[in-house]
Amino acid sequence: MTNDSQPPNSRSLLCNAGAGAAAGISIISCLLPSPTCSLIVGSLEQIFQKEGLRGMYRGLAPTVLALLPNWAVYFTMYEQLKDCLCSNDGKHQLSVGANMLAASGAGAATTCFTNPLWVVKTRLQTQGMRAGVVPYRGTFSALRRIAREEGIRGLYSGLVPALAGISHVAIQFPTYEKIKCYLANQDNTPMDKLGARDVAVASSVSKIFASTLTYPHEVVRSRLQEQGHHSEKRYSGVVDCIRKVFQQEGFAGFYRGCATNLLRTTPAAVITFTSFEMVHRFLVNLFPSDPQPHTL
Repeated sequence: MTNDSQPPNSRSLLCNAGAGAAAGISIISCLLPSPTCSLIVGSLEQIFQKEGLRGMYRGLAPTVLALLPNWAVYFTMYEQLKDCLCSNDGKHQLSVGANMLAASGAGAATTCFTNPLWVVKTRLQTQGMRAGVVPYRGTFSALRRIAREEGIRGLYSGLVPALAGISHVAIQFPTYEKIKCYLANQDNTPMDKLGARDVAVASSVSKIFASTLTYPHEVVRSRLQEQGHHSEKRYSGVVDCIRKVFQQEGFAGFYRGCATNLLRTTPAAVITFTSFEMVHRFLVNLFPSDPQPHTL
């Protein structure tokens, strides 16, 4: 990922947003059933036996709808925050702390923007396993119904642990940038000229590292989002959820489904980051500007 020496402008915004949206589109092609289901109802096998293949892909529509703006918003915010936070010593370098701040700020903006869609995804995936709940007909009807029955609080259920999940990108993106820097130095190549293989290595290692450290928040967020207005409230909030999971399942409960999650999300991260890098370079070359780009 590169920064332009000029202040943020419409060209850089469009390139970042376009490349981010392209990354979101690319990941749709490899979407698999979410491990969130296994965290809540037991296993993918149980879902398949009871609901068939259609049950395993319930929630795909809101996932698709969320992924497009998710990465467009994230990469746009991330690149612009990096531009604002880079040093003014002429080298335009970004410290690890500043990189973490840029990643966190972009993550917070993206989470607030897309949280209602992730709530709908979780509800659609689990509604067949909850007795006494009138099924949602689709993504938009679910959004309207949740807003009507539960209000803003329902649409933003799980937001606190989701925001805690910003720690994921705060670890992943600086790690990704550092690995890219290392690989660029090893190959004596500018960071913005690294090949797809090097980008894939950096994105996969950083994803595994960040996911392993921050996975417990996914468990807490999923269990809170799964609770509907008409279902029995198992957890009164984040603290109560953490306490009950630990009491009932121990520390291992916070990592249930982690291996499945890594098998799904690591290839997804490789596709997302590689797509962003390659499309971003194409757009920058397609719409060049006079100032020369610089790398981290």
